Amino acid sequence: MRKSTSNKKILLIEDNISLVNTLRMLLSTRGYEVDFAYSGREASKQISTQIDLILLDISLPDTDGFKLCKKLKNSDKSSHIPIIILSARALSEDIIEGLYLGADDYITKPFECEELIARMEAVIRRSQTYRTPYLHTNNEHLVSEIRRIVDQELITPFFQPIFNLKTFEWIGLEVLSRPTSTKLSNPELLFKLALRLGFYHELEITSWKKALRYASKNLRDKTLFLNCDPYLIEGTSLEEIKEIFNTTNIPIENTVLEITERSAVKDFDLFYNKLKRYRNLGFKFAIDDVGGGYASLDSIVEIMPEMIKIDRHIIAESNKNIYKKSLIKFLVAFCKENNILCIAEGIETKKELQTVINSHVDAGQGYLLQRPTTNINVNHIKTNSSLTYVYRK
Repeated sequence: MRKSTSNKKILLIEDNISLVNTLRMLLSTRGYEVDFAYSGREASKQISTQIDLILLDISLPDTDGFKLCKKLKNSDKSSHIPIIILSARALSEDIIEGLYLGADDYITKPFECEELIARMEAVIRRSQTYRTPYLHTNNEHLVSEIRRIVDQELITPFFQPIFNLKTFEWIGLEVLSRPTSTKLSNPELLFKLALRLGFYHELEITSWKKALRYASKNLRDKTLFLNCDPYLIEGTSLEEIKEIFNTTNIPIENTVLEITERSAVKDFDLFYNKLKRYRNLGFKFAIDDVGGGYASLDSIVEIMPEMIKIDRHIIAESNKNIYKKSLIKFLVAFCKENNILCIAEGIETKKELQTVINSHVDAGQGYLLQRPTTNINVNHIKTNSSLTYVYRK
């Protein structure tokens, strides 16, 4: 039984008895407490503040799952509960509709059990971040606050080094944008709200500009990792992107775009065509949060990144977990076979560091190696000298 899921209560809303029994057995073995409902009416009777996650089928005998999702998200009693939609319909417009109505993830049937568990855990981990009154206040207030952040550039770039795990020399810097607004100070919440309210493009571009302006003075010719949602690639012209880099004199060739999955891809053909055009300009790509539930193996195959970043929740306590070790080794083998740089995120203990080194992970970042900082001097970037013993063991 895994401690991370103990006492987590799941409400499964599904009318397929066979699938209900399978999922109840699977989730119970992982430490979840599972209640179920065969219809929207039954589900409404079972909603309580004790529920940690709802798994919702969109084909129910008495209602449409999308309508039920909207109803649950608009209710004070259940708006805080994260929802994962389960559906055999894999059309991109269905996925977009589900996320637009407030669902936290959308999984198509049939699915692998381990993929479901990983994505459930990812959603539950993030749910505490979103349980905030900002999601239930007037949208005009939120729009005004996000507009103020964009107009006044109330974003501070932090930089966290990524180290080669053989030499402990740094190979690049990830840019982590943090709002300086006192009302929306959590970056994950801010970007989620911006996406829902139609301000993601402006917010991310503002974050890029501030980071690149700083880099042009202090980090010229250094490799930068910038977060990049699929929505940004789909909706931004290459001319705008080139102008940002030309203005700041930062070489595109030294920039890695970390593909995050805050939003669903609306048009896969357009998205992958845009990726090729970005790559032709000189950008490299990394897939972020691999193994954490949002970055699928399918996205790695389609994007063909130069780098992947193993999710920090896979790295956490990996020294104690044989399944995490096996997954790390699998990803390392895949990367080596396909000439992809493998990076471990969120290394916080010496035992975790020893584990990723023993697994032959190429590079790593995390608080153990060096914390993010707003004022970085590339001539003095070095990891904790006491860690070198790990590599030499």
